[in-house]
Amino acid sequence: MASTPAGNRRTRVHVVSDVHGNARDLARAGEGADALICLGDLVLFLDYADHSRGIFPDLFGQENASRIVELRTARRFEEAREFGAQLWGGIGMDRAAAIEKAVRKQYAEMFAAFPTPTYATYGNVDMPPLWPEYAGPGTTVLDGETVEIGGWTFGFVGGGLRTPMRTPYEISDEEYAAKIEAVGEVDVLCTHIPPEVPELVYDTVARRFERGSHALLEAIRRTRPRYALFGHVHQPLVPRMRIGATECVNVGHFAGTGKPWALEW
Repeated sequence: MASTPAGNRRTRVHVVSDVHGNARDLARAGEGADALICLGDLVLFLDYADHSRGIFPDLFGQENASRIVELRTARRFEEAREFGAQLWGGIGMDRAAAIEKAVRKQYAEMFAAFPTPTYATYGNVDMPPLWPEYAGPGTTVLDGETVEIGGWTFGFVGGGLRTPMRTPYEISDEEYAAKIEAVGEVDVLCTHIPPEVPELVYDTVARRFERGSHALLEAIRRTRPRYALFGHVHQPLVPRMRIGATECVNVGHFAGTGKPWALEW
């Protein structure tokens, strides 16, 4: 738990989400802040803007990465899975072992870049079982839990909901709702995915609606936090909006911009 600053000094936190391999800028993301908050997706499997970046093109090449992006963007998910299975079968490599090896390499770099203190939760492409091996003493991992920073209570809920994409950390609506309920009333509600509002879940580049959470939306309406912060949708139709008394802000632009979102009080 962060201590409350003495006197009348203001508190400033920087918030990032969807880091996706951008360790260079992550190492500077906490400069000038009392704490860094990270809302997940440290891993870069495939960059939809640059098909040469990520675990997938490293293994199968940019041309095949572009084909996967094309199929997924067209929502031809079954064809994308079949194409991926063919690629994995063609290289004769254990899929789980190859992915874990690549993820471990990225995690070693990402967690080493975190400043102290950092408060983090998982994204849908993260692998939570590996995090304890890489999170140092200055990094607090929270999921369905709260922490006090500068006199405000921050609640954290990680992961995503189940989709045809089948990313590593997708959970049921019921499990997600239970974590939202466990957090309760907070000043700032920090999640990886957005509330289920069309303007907040539509990605203008991927040209699809991502999954948001109805339970999160209802919690925002019911508990009225000052802020709801989230990522997941990289190029949202609307980057921020008010829901009742709550300012909802998408901070999921870090991989592309390298700039954290700042909150000061």
